[in-house]
Amino acid sequence: MGAGGVARGPPPLLLVLLLVAGKGVRGGPSPVGGGSRGEGGVPRGGSGCPGGCECDRESALCRGGVGLPRGLPPRLATLSLVRWHIDVLGEGSFRDTPALQLLLVTAGRLGTIGDGAFAGLVLLEYLFIEDNDVGTIAPTALRGLRGLLYLSLANNHLETLPRGLFQGLETLTQLDLRGNPFQCDCRLRWLVTWLGSATPPAESGRCRGPPHRQGTPLAQLQPRDFHCLVSELRPFQSLPFSSLAAEPFALGGHPGVALAQPFAGACALLEWDQLAGRFRAPTIINGSSPVACHPLQLGGALVVVVAQLGGGSAVWRRAGGPGSRFVRLQALGSGRLRRPHAVASARLGGHWYLGVADSSKGGTSTLFRWGGRGFYPHQALRPWHRDTHLEFLELGGRPALVVCSGTRRPLVYRWSGAAFAPHTDIPHVPDVYAAKHFRLRGHVFLCLTRFLGDAKVMRWEGSMFREVQQVPARGSLVFQPLALAGQRYVILGNDYAPSRVYRLGPGGHLEPTQELMAPTPRAFAPLSLGHRHFLVASSFKGATQIYRHVTVDLGA
Repeated sequence: MGAGGVARGPPPLLLVLLLVAGKGVRGGPSPVGGGSRGEGGVPRGGSGCPGGCECDRESALCRGGVGLPRGLPPRLATLSLVRWHIDVLGEGSFRDTPALQLLLVTAGRLGTIGDGAFAGLVLLEYLFIEDNDVGTIAPTALRGLRGLLYLSLANNHLETLPRGLFQGLETLTQLDLRGNPFQCDCRLRWLVTWLGSATPPAESGRCRGPPHRQGTPLAQLQPRDFHCLVSELRPFQSLPFSSLAAEPFALGGHPGVALAQPFAGACALLEWDQLAGRFRAPTIINGSSPVACHPLQLGGALVVVVAQLGGGSAVWRRAGGPGSRFVRLQALGSGRLRRPHAVASARLGGHWYLGVADSSKGGTSTLFRWGGRGFYPHQALRPWHRDTHLEFLELGGRPALVVCSGTRRPLVYRWSGAAFAPHTDIPHVPDVYAAKHFRLRGHVFLCLTRFLGDAKVMRWEGSMFREVQQVPARGSLVFQPLALAGQRYVILGNDYAPSRVYRLGPGGHLEPTQELMAPTPRAFAPLSLGHRHFLVASSFKGATQIYRHVTVDLGA
């Protein structure tokens, strides 16, 4: 026999049934009032017994009432609340009956069990919260039940349980969780781990969801079945200036990002300040309305091509290491570039080539070749088309170039060994603003940003690009694939709504993962410093934003 005469031999639920049967309960409502005696001489109501309850010195059975019964005998060892309406069990709900050894709450509408609900019940051995509407249970709801032997939360509405719920229940010998609609996701990984190492036998129930786990017993799951590590971008630093283009560079183990600031008339080189633990822009190349600051590593030195709307474009070279000043190396495309809009570069056949898209009505996009002391005109691509972007890539093992324009469909060029020749265009997308490519499992994909239509993902099929996915993109001027912390993303910037981050799924399909509150973005640049990974988001009308890439364990 346990303390207070509670037998430990028979199953605890049988004890409850014997208790109820011994009181002659017939299922009808209990009389409420004082002084009368029920069947078997059990006092009902009256002194020391609340209305709706039947009490003797050590036990009470309450049926069909509302709220926690008050005025129960303080030395009560057994309390049963049947069809008793309680919304919440708050902290210390049973502090007036500290001698309880068995507590049954069943067939009611109990919805929430709060922190410390059973505080003070140090003698409690059997706890049944069954056939209720319990959907929420606080992490410390069972705190202080250091003598508990049997716990049942069966047949409630529990979809998950808080981590550490059973901490401190070292005497527990039986657990029943059956009949709950458990969602077996990362929130329950801790429970699966606990069940695998817990001493007491448990009836753990089955999964109601997610769909691929529906009907699976919790006891058959393993912690390794849960994939709970997810990555996200979190705000890290806001820079007090706007910017248009953002392009990463690395030289001598020192990474950075070149930012074009047309309103400030400068190119800022964003680099890490080790002492401050923040980013700063100590190096400035002054200009006039730069729209692109394109960094290149040539001959062991950092070179920046500054394409600007006024004052002429130029090539600058850093005289020394990080923090040293830049000197002007040459003017670029004098008389050829009227309104440069974008800059790209590639190494072809052992030589560096620079492509500049010209968006003026009478301008000509031009290909330049590095000659050791500067870039010199190599090929005029096409005049009179108001080009907005160009992208170097490789198609079928040969260099290629995609040129975008506001007046016609994107044109694909193929490299002949000495120059680029038109090969094909990209059908059904006459208003492409920019094209950015990525490779996946041997396939080449293009992310197309459009002036008016939705963004598109295209795949190279051997002779032409074909659409594989369409993404709603009203108000977007950047649709950029990138790699960060070993993961592949595509980010769609938006001027009128949050920017959207997509994870690159199998087959090149984009899977939405997160939204970014980046104002009027025009470019995204990844930046890694050892094990720390960042994303720089330029902003045309607001503050340039820096996000840190972090990994979160949803099962923690």
